[in-house]
Amino acid sequence: MKTPPFRLHRPTTIDEAVTLAADLVKRKQGFDWVSGGTDLLANYKWHINTQPHVISLASIEELTRHDAHHIGAMVRLHELEHGPTHPLLRQAAGTIASTLIRRSATVGGNLCLDTRCFWYNQTEDWRRSIDWCHKCDCDTGADCRVIPNQNTLCVATYQGDLAPCLMVLDATIHLAGPEGVRSMSIADFYALDGMTRNVLKIGEFVTHVSTPEESNDLEGDYQKLSLRESWDFPEAGVAAAWKRTDTGLTTLRIATTACESIPRIHLEPAEAALVDWNGESTTIEIAEAIRREVKPVNNTYFPPAYRRKMLRVLTKRALKGTWM
Repeated sequence: MKTPPFRLHRPTTIDEAVTLAADLVKRKQGFDWVSGGTDLLANYKWHINTQPHVISLASIEELTRHDAHHIGAMVRLHELEHGPTHPLLRQAAGTIASTLIRRSATVGGNLCLDTRCFWYNQTEDWRRSIDWCHKCDCDTGADCRVIPNQNTLCVATYQGDLAPCLMVLDATIHLAGPEGVRSMSIADFYALDGMTRNVLKIGEFVTHVSTPEESNDLEGDYQKLSLRESWDFPEAGVAAAWKRTDTGLTTLRIATTACESIPRIHLEPAEAALVDWNGESTTIEIAEAIRREVKPVNNTYFPPAYRRKMLRVLTKRALKGTWM
């Protein structure tokens, strides 16, 4: 299947990319950013929300920097898997898609993944046959096919693996755009809507993520449910990070993915557990609390009830290292 025609731009510096984006915005020309292209170009082949211009970040050397606490947006998932970063990130990167895809896909692309839905990720002819959907309505004002008759919120699901892991490591995400640079906690980067997805302004893009030095003291684990171990997006995922001292567990963070329109960090269940930590029995209580907090909808392969039940299982698995 062919992509529709578009003009490809290849800036070689961050400043050049920002200037190019600002010019396109000024001329009211639509555009997308592309890094590895494993998500965007697949959508373009299905004619999903295509734009006349695409700006590639692949030639910007500044975005490839990769060390223990700095991960550029253009770092390939294969490089992250075998790189010097936290073991939790290496573990999660190694579970994403397939070996070949990890050679092309990037950290920035995984963090900015388009949300997915049965009614959205289909060919143009298929979507036309159902009169489109709220996220890709082709100016028809189509209703949401998952939760009809509300037409104010898109519930497409975010299915990235790295975001929850970076959340529990307390990572910071760094952005650049026509209005300058800014940074924020990665937990604040995502916006609860399947169309908005994140807080990126028009013309902005992710330059890198950074993890604090204190994350060196954290242990962690990532567990996920998927239809097949290779290739498929997660249907549910749980990341956990903790710190143990001679006096016991002093830090605990848990985040989930692939169950809602954004990845979420679950602060209250984790903080409550630390007050009266009792090993395995406490992890069972946390797992049930996480299951209650997350509300998946029926727009991926597995039904919502099963995904919620599996969140409880995945949470217990991810926390096994806290008491064994």
